[in-house]
Amino acid sequence: MARKLGVGIVGCGNISTTYFSFAPLFRGIEVRACADINPAAAKARASEYGVRALGVDELLADSEVDIVVNLTVPAVHYEVSRQALDAGKHVYSEKPFVLSVKEGLDLKKRAAKKGLRVGSAPDTFLGGSHQLVRHMIDEGRLGAITGGTCHVMSRGMEHWHPNPDFFFQPGAGPILDLGPYYITNLIQLIGPVRSVAALTSIPRRQRVIANGPRNGEKIPVDTPTTIHALLDFENGAVITLGTSWDVWAHGHAPMELYGEAGTVYVPDPNFFGGDVRYTQGAKEVKKLPAWKHPFGVPNQKHSVGMMANYRTAGLSDMALAIQADRPHRCSLELALHAVEVMTAILQSGETGKFVPMRTTCERPAALGPKEARALLAR
Repeated sequence: MARKLGVGIVGCGNISTTYFSFAPLFRGIEVRACADINPAAAKARASEYGVRALGVDELLADSEVDIVVNLTVPAVHYEVSRQALDAGKHVYSEKPFVLSVKEGLDLKKRAAKKGLRVGSAPDTFLGGSHQLVRHMIDEGRLGAITGGTCHVMSRGMEHWHPNPDFFFQPGAGPILDLGPYYITNLIQLIGPVRSVAALTSIPRRQRVIANGPRNGEKIPVDTPTTIHALLDFENGAVITLGTSWDVWAHGHAPMELYGEAGTVYVPDPNFFGGDVRYTQGAKEVKKLPAWKHPFGVPNQKHSVGMMANYRTAGLSDMALAIQADRPHRCSLELALHAVEVMTAILQSGETGKFVPMRTTCERPAALGPKEARALLAR
């Protein structure tokens, strides 16, 4: 039986509760310590979840920590991950794990030098619904994928988040904050991207916080909030991607893929579950029966009802892969290619030119029901 690798969490904000809460569901990992630039935040999380609160340097030097989970803000993801690798720790980062290809290649070099692993969220593509679509594609039920659309649009984070400033600064915006879910899922479904083109805009240079103690405060917008992109995939498919925080309402599906033999409507890649609808040729569109996949089973109550949430599955898969000496699914190569796609989209929006990719990656191994059950502790 695989032993549990010790996990140290750096960054004790809202997202940390997900990792603390869900880690016990999975094999191969055990959260043992946490740290934050704000010691009080680390102490509060440590008390809540029964782990040790340490300083960042103490955590990086701790012999009980094998993997550092980097939950800091995107602007310092690279720096914290670099420090962890230099300290001899494996790293699993929240998305995006870096903000440039240069940073990603540097982490790859440092990891390789010490025989360490780097992994990155999102792991939602491991969800039951998305793996069902992957299974359909791999079986050839859709034929070759030739095109598709993706849309993730809303009015903006300032309407619900009490401190939304960083969402509207370089390193965030809808393409780098939400794009990883969509682009990573596309890569795992149909493969790497060859080139991109985009139009981008900043319709509003200021946002007004609409809740919390800062209600009514104005914040600046310094990154595009409306992006329309074209993704040219190595397999020949052409996908339209629309991301925006300037939309009150729309009627677009989160993701549609068009194959030579049919169309599949993919649920929101921001989540693990959801209905998969499919049509073969000109036949009626039908909802597919739920796949018996453990990561599609609703397990968490939300405002819209019960939903499937298995975040930290990617971390567990990496821990077990380290011990089995096999590739992990939420790999550095996958995450780096997604980062290049996103940053190239923004570059194209600035230059008005197509941008070819310099990186590529293999599709991660599929995660069928049997493989998913093997990640669960019970």
